[in-house]
Amino acid sequence: MESASFSVLLMIAASALIPLAMLAAGTLLGPRRAGSVKGMPYESDMDPIHDARRRFDVRFHLVAVAFIIFDVELLFLDPWAVASGHPQGVDKAVEAGLISGRGIVFGSVMFFLFFVVLGLVYEWRRGVLRWRWACRTIPIWRRTLICQAAIICQTTL
Repeated sequence: MESASFSVLLMIAASALIPLAMLAAGTLLGPRRAGSVKGMPYESDMDPIHDARRRFDVRFHLVAVAFIIFDVELLFLDPWAVASGHPQGVDKAVEAGLISGRGIVFGSVMFFLFFVVLGLVYEWRRGVLRWRWACRTIPIWRRTLICQAAIICQTTL
């Protein structure tokens, strides 16, 4: 028992000391040049030319919510995929009598996937995933390669 508690204490000490050592090394060895450009806020290669409290289009938030939804969907599907392929997964639960068969598990996952795909179709039909509108609001000299590629694709279609 003493060796287990020692290893836990060693892990806690290492978890505390390594970040502190990294911060100290960055402070001591990092450059110290200050300037007006270095003090400016920076976000995604965009210069802050507007007020920070300006309104954003709701589509930015819709895309963020869509990302979270589909990210959580993967979190739910991963354990099922691992359990269905592992010999001690779904088959062991069937043998123990916890579920009546593999079909129940497969059906419940397909039911879940149906609603996820239904949400994707709904978002697609509502235009949440369409980004053409964003390129039109950005001046030509500030457009990224993605916006330029989208404009080229629009003109060739």
